[in-house]
Amino acid sequence: MTSTKTLDYQFGQKHRDYMRRCLASTINVAEGAVRAGKTVDNVFAFAYALESAPDRIHLATGSTSANAKLNIGDCNGYGLEGIFRGRCHWGKYKGNEALYVSTPSGEKIIIFAGGAKADSYKKIRGNSYGMWIATEINLHHDNTIKEAFNRQLAAKGRKIFWDLNPDNPNSPIYTQYIDLYAEKQRKNEFPGGYNYEHFTIHDNATITQERMTEIISQYDQSSIWYMRDIEGLRCTAEGLIYRQFATAANSQQNRFAYRAEQDLTFFKIVLGVDFGGTGSGHSFLATGITPGYREAVSLASERFTGDDIDPDRLGQLFVAFVQRILHQYGRITAVYCDSAEQVLIRGFRKALQQAGLGYVRVYNALKSSIIDRIRLTTRLMAQGRYFYVPDQCQSLEKAFCTAVWNPKSLTKDDRLDDGTSDIDSLDGFEYTIEQDRNRFLNAER
Repeated sequence: MTSTKTLDYQFGQKHRDYMRRCLASTINVAEGAVRAGKTVDNVFAFAYALESAPDRIHLATGSTSANAKLNIGDCNGYGLEGIFRGRCHWGKYKGNEALYVSTPSGEKIIIFAGGAKADSYKKIRGNSYGMWIATEINLHHDNTIKEAFNRQLAAKGRKIFWDLNPDNPNSPIYTQYIDLYAEKQRKNEFPGGYNYEHFTIHDNATITQERMTEIISQYDQSSIWYMRDIEGLRCTAEGLIYRQFATAANSQQNRFAYRAEQDLTFFKIVLGVDFGGTGSGHSFLATGITPGYREAVSLASERFTGDDIDPDRLGQLFVAFVQRILHQYGRITAVYCDSAEQVLIRGFRKALQQAGLGYVRVYNALKSSIIDRIRLTTRLMAQGRYFYVPDQCQSLEKAFCTAVWNPKSLTKDDRLDDGTSDIDSLDGFEYTIEQDRNRFLNAER
């Protein structure tokens, strides 16, 4: 493969063997721990095949278009943009982000798209693709997977490259695709060739022991993500979600308790509101965020139950909570509310204006996926970057200590929401940090 820039690739033998098998295999799957080198392998193999690919248009997907560009296009300098530097440029193709690459076999166009939503498949319709590379394929909606396959039916040089971290062992990505292909390959019923490899962080020749220790320390070792991301295991989520927090909160040395001597400075004070319904409650949460998004501190939480709280009364309770936070901390940056209750949100804005607090801005919560919100929270806890004020956050403390995975959810990770635990306070807290998820994650580096 002709290259315009030398990249310092260091591939272990397991990675070299996987990439060699890519040459003769239609479907290639790299599964395993984080930082194992899975994506780099697939990007390199995809780029090598692109040089002589007979098709002009190809597809690169992630859970979002931005995720695809970051992990496949950039990939910490080892992505397609780096490999083809000097003979590629970014542009648009039929409304999609695209990388145009000059190769010995002609110009190639790689379309980048997201695949997580039910309607994501609409963005990749209308084209025929030769090869398809996907990162975090388990986070793609099945509609996207099926559409991408359909779009390759006319390909002259059809190839697929997937990577993923381990997931729930009953996930459809295994039962309908990965394990099904393995079984067909075993029976010699997969004529195109199926290439699968499982990697752990120890297979990555570029990771030093010091860096490996640092990465591992960012995880709660009792969490499903430690078992999946670090140990590389497929496992079912079960039991307490925040086991590390529950253990600490019930000990004399509660490492999550915020103490005055810590003297943290908050550059943002964010409020979160989750509205209750039948069998649930209304929850107000306040979170302080330190400069550089290093820490998140739960400053106060309140929860009100009962179906007899009318909108006007709820507005009064909210104004009282706002006044309490302003009195203690001097400002409120933003309020994020459950977007499903627009009437109540308008009532809050009216109540704030009547109380002379119209400058407090109330927005719809982002409401990202629950599993992403849980994962962000557990990472902050594992890294010693989350604290709370115990005597001001009693409802939130109880919610963290009692939240459990749904034992009846066999194919996906889902927390139990049957009224036996306080999901409302968890939602309210998550609304206060989810907007800054990427900033919190970037602060790890």
